[in-house]
Amino acid sequence: MNGTARPVRNVRSAVFTAAALLIAIVAARADDGAIINRWYSALLVADRTELADLLADDVRIKLEDLDVVQSKQEFIAALDEWKGAVAGAAIRHRIEKSEGGVTTVIACYDFPDNDMLMQETFAVTDNRITASSQAAIAENCEAY
Repeated sequence: MNGTARPVRNVRSAVFTAAALLIAIVAARADDGAIINRWYSALLVADRTELADLLADDVRIKLEDLDVVQSKQEFIAALDEWKGAVAGAAIRHRIEKSEGGVTTVIACYDFPDNDMLMQETFAVTDNRITASSQAAIAENCEAY
C-alpha cells in the first residue's frame, strides 16, 4: 500500500506545483495588462507623474519611425509638446500577445485631424516598463 500511495502524492504535488505556476503566470499577465492600460490612460492626458511612475529609471523608449531612442528623462521632458498634440485625441489599444515579460500592443492614435495605427512593444519587469518600441503600421486606423 505504501508503494502506491507515494506516487499518488508525487503526482498530486506535481499537479499543485503546475497549478500554482499557471496561476502565477496568469497573474503576471494580468499585472502587465494593467500596466499597459495605465500607460495609455496616462499618455492620453500627458500625466507626468503617472508616466514617470510606470517607467523604470533605465528605460529605453525607441521610436522606430523617427530613429530615436529616449531615456526616461528625455521622454518626460517631451511631454509638454505631446500634451498639445494629444489635445482632443483618443487612443484605443488592444493587447495582441504577452509572453516572457514582453507585451505587444496595437494602438490607434485618433487625433482630431488624422489617425495612425501603431505596433508597440513593452518589456515589463517588477511592474515597471523597462523598454518600449513604437512603429507605425498604417496611416489610418481602418485595420484596428
